[in-house]
Amino acid sequence: MKLKRFLLRYYPPGIILEYIRSNGEQETKSIDLLNLSNDTDVDQLVEEIVMEEPIISESRKPQLAALIRKLIEKIESKKEQQFELFKTLKAHMLPLTNCAFNKNGDKFITGSYDRTCKVWDTFTGEEIVSLEGHKNVVYCIAFNNPFGDRVVTGSFDKTAKIWDANSGKCLQTLVGHNYEIVCTSFDPHSLIVATGSMDKTARLWDVESGKQIARLDGHDGEIVSLHFNSDGDKLLTGSFDKTAMIWDVRSGECIHMLDEHTGEISSTQFEFTGDYCATGSIDKTCKIWDIKTGKCIETLRGHKDEVQDICFNSTGTRLVTVSADATGRVYNVHTGECIAQLLGHKGEISKVQFNPSGNKIITASADNTARIFSETGECLQILEGHTDEIFSCSFNYEGDIIITGSKDNTCKIWKEVNLPVQKK
Repeated sequence: MKLKRFLLRYYPPGIILEYIRSNGEQETKSIDLLNLSNDTDVDQLVEEIVMEEPIISESRKPQLAALIRKLIEKIESKKEQQFELFKTLKAHMLPLTNCAFNKNGDKFITGSYDRTCKVWDTFTGEEIVSLEGHKNVVYCIAFNNPFGDRVVTGSFDKTAKIWDANSGKCLQTLVGHNYEIVCTSFDPHSLIVATGSMDKTARLWDVESGKQIARLDGHDGEIVSLHFNSDGDKLLTGSFDKTAMIWDVRSGECIHMLDEHTGEISSTQFEFTGDYCATGSIDKTCKIWDIKTGKCIETLRGHKDEVQDICFNSTGTRLVTVSADATGRVYNVHTGECIAQLLGHKGEISKVQFNPSGNKIITASADNTARIFSETGECLQILEGHTDEIFSCSFNYEGDIIITGSKDNTCKIWKEVNLPVQKK
């Protein structure tokens, strides 16, 4: 094997080895560096990596050290940030249902009760294309990240559609569900789409052909949340039946049923390494589960009302939960300890997300505001201007642009203050 080059992965931090096998085939291997900080002994880390990866020669050590220092610089940057409103988009004729960035953040999508999904240019705020064809509410939407050339939409018309993100052409219509589709996602390889429905099933679809690969039966209630793991070989579903299930994507079989909650599941997520997943519930708790055994390893308590949303940071070391009690809580994933509370909202919080580097958290609330918090719980900024409940908020990949979606029928783009602003 011969090392061709190093590639950087900023979030979560790591280095990709691109190498040539003896038969001429090109392959890649990831080295995860999830614990990088200013305190990291770079030279010692380089020695450890070279010892474990014989493909990296002694002569490559200086280059490897320089890349690690670049990663640390990136992680430690942007701790002091302020955002300003760049543009308000009156995006749809009827209320929005969701919004989401592509991987690099130069485009985002919005779904709406007006039966359409629109693709937008993040830097100009201009509409690129409108995805039209559904016969009812477009409720859930997703890009095929990291590629960003496809969009999937799930609708109350019982179908999902796969679209070309650039031309707006409908490539596939996924037909099979008996009731509304409320959650959807591409796998990390953009080969499979998963859909979850009020018909109590999740389904897996081939992206290229649009054919159903598997029907995932087992839940006794509506499926309201689903996520692929980082490798794309497992799917996590959460249901109103108070359980979550981990599925083998290749076989369509249920690997584990996670059934310790006493209330409906509201949100689910895998963490990056694939060792753990988490479930939030209206029983006011969040639970962390061991993927291999299906056992609950931590029950995170403290909220006084239902948990509405949960999110791991990019390295899987922190988990944030938000609740109808108008607060958020940040937990150490490995100890289960609550290390910060997010206070200040005057209404229930429905959405939360870490920024890519994990040092900031954004929350969306029924009090018409979004708030940016530090990972230690300090409120850094209040994003004001919406005139109704904010139900969606998201950072782009660089962490320097935010979008918020509201029941006031608008989507707002917020940019880091020192960014050059492109006016029309």
